[in-house]
Amino acid sequence: MAVIARIKNLGVSPLKARKILDVIRGEAVDRALVILQFMPSPTAHAIAKAVKSAAANAENNNFMAPRDLHVVGAYADDGMRLRRFRPRARGRADRIIKRHSHVTIVVDEKEN
Repeated sequence: MAVIARIKNLGVSPLKARKILDVIRGEAVDRALVILQFMPSPTAHAIAKAVKSAAANAENNNFMAPRDLHVVGAYADDGMRLRRFRPRARGRADRIIKRHSHVTIVVDEKEN
């Protein structure tokens, strides 16, 4: 049975989060955490917390063995958008959109 952990309104755009999630999808949880540890992005730290949370949920709530867990799903959806305005030439204004994302991590035991 798959176990899910979510991060809501992570302060990074979904495109940037997906680049990191593509690397860890399909990996074992231990290996995914090592990969995320050595990524220079601060987003990788937040995603690592979600992977740890999903693994802890699987171990404590569903009594799964932590060494058998794999990241079977990892995706980022659109979250809220903050709209800001920046002054431009000739009295005009440009809209700045600060995107957020909802990150979902799904872990499950590997089939033998």
